[in-house]
Amino acid sequence: MFRWGVLSTAKIGRDQLLPAIADSDNGVVAAVASRDVGKARALADRFGAPHAFGSYDELLASDIVDGVYIPLPTSQHLEWAARAAEAGKHVLVEKPLALNAQDIAPLIAIRDRKKVVVAEAFMVTYHPQWLKVRDLISAGAIGKLKHVQGAFSYFNVDPNNMRNQLDLGGGALADIGVYPTVTTRFSTGKEPHRVQASIERDPKFGTDIYSSVRADFGDFELSFYLSTQLANRQLMVFHGDKGFIEVHSPFNAGLYDHHRVELHNAGHNEATVFRFPGAQQYRLQVETFVRAAQGGKDHVFSLEESVLNQKVIDAIFRAGEHDGWEAV
Repeated sequence: MFRWGVLSTAKIGRDQLLPAIADSDNGVVAAVASRDVGKARALADRFGAPHAFGSYDELLASDIVDGVYIPLPTSQHLEWAARAAEAGKHVLVEKPLALNAQDIAPLIAIRDRKKVVVAEAFMVTYHPQWLKVRDLISAGAIGKLKHVQGAFSYFNVDPNNMRNQLDLGGGALADIGVYPTVTTRFSTGKEPHRVQASIERDPKFGTDIYSSVRADFGDFELSFYLSTQLANRQLMVFHGDKGFIEVHSPFNAGLYDHHRVELHNAGHNEATVFRFPGAQQYRLQVETFVRAAQGGKDHVFSLEESVLNQKVIDAIFRAGEHDGWEAV
C-alpha cells in the first residue's frame, strides 16, 4: 500500500482528500504534519495514521511515507512541493500550484531529476462525467463546437479565510477561475490564443472577487463569469451546430447538483442524460496518482499541463488591466 503523508490539517484535506485516501484501494494515511502537533495527532487518529509530526520538515525527512499531499495556502504550494520532491517524495499539491506560470519551471526540473510524480490536484479531470464530455465532443455528438459557457460562484466574506487574503494567494481567479479553463482545455484538447476580461476587486481585501472572461480558442470561444461574493452556482455548456452539452455540477459533483451530463439534439426535442452514481472524483484522483507513482501508465495532470492552464490565468489578470485582447 502507498503510504501518504499530509502537510497541514486544512479543511479540504480533512473533508475530501483524507477520506478519499482512507477509502482508496491502494493507499493509506500514514502520517500527518502540522505546526501544532496536537492538531496533527488528532487528525492522524481520526484516519488511523500511526505517525504525527510537529513540523513539515520532520515528515519529509522520514522514511515512513512514499508521497505527500499538500493542502497549504496557495502562496506556499510551490515551496513545499519543491521541498517534498527534493526529499524524494511523490507530490500531489492542491490547485492552484502557482500564481505565475513561469514559476513552475524549477519544480519541473526537480521532478525530472528526482524521478518522482508531481501533480496539481485537478480532481475534475478524473471524474467520469468529464471523460464523457470529452468523448462526446470528440465523437462529433454536438457537431462543430462554437461556444462554451461557464459559471462558478459562491459567497464568502470571512476575512480570516485564506481565499480573502491577498498575501496567501487568495482571490477568485486563483481559487475557481482555474476550473472553467481547465475543463474546457481538457474536454476539447485545445488552447486559447487570447483573452479579454473585466475584473472587480474587494476594496477591503484587495482580492479579485468577480471576473467576466472571454477566451478565443480559434474554432470556438469560451465565456465565463466567476465570483466569491455571489450566490452559489456552477454550470458548463458546450454548444455546437448539432446539439449542446450541459454539465450541471461540473466542479463539485454531488454538491451543487447530481453527477449529470445532458446531451441535447439540434432541434431541442430530445435529450440523453448521463448519470454517474457513486463516482467519487477525489478517490479516483488519489488512486490514479498512486498507480502512476508505482510505475503504471495512468495519466495524471502533469506539471506541463499546469503551466498551460496557469498561462491562461496570468493572461486574464493582464487583460483585466486594459480594454481589448491579451495574448496567452
